[in-house]
Amino acid sequence: QVEVVESGGGLVQAGGSLRLSCAASRSIFSFSVMGWYRQAPGKQRELVAHITYSGTTSYADSVKGRITISRDIFRKMVYLQMNSLKAEDTARYYCNARPLQAGVPEYWGQGTQVTVSS
Repeated sequence: QVEVVESGGGLVQAGGSLRLSCAASRSIFSFSVMGWYRQAPGKQRELVAHITYSGTTSYADSVKGRITISRDIFRKMVYLQMNSLKAEDTARYYCNARPLQAGVPEYWGQGTQVTVSS
């Protein structure tokens, strides 16, 4: 059973920083893409950032320049460094892993809550 487990959420003031961590239970090279999504109350889940097998990164327009996704291959970790946080970044953040194998469902963590006070 593959797992991805998030940590690092919390309460922070606007303008502050947080680093979220996603721990995978197996090599991150097992996945074609790993990413972070978020869901605020009453809103749909949206992609924040992702990093591909080759290391290419992509970001939502709303977070460009403030948020950075990175990975530690040896520790099987993916990180989301969030700076200059805004109240609108408040959401539950989820780690997602898309397996290389076709037809295998994506993996989701339970999420970690980020609350930004204005």
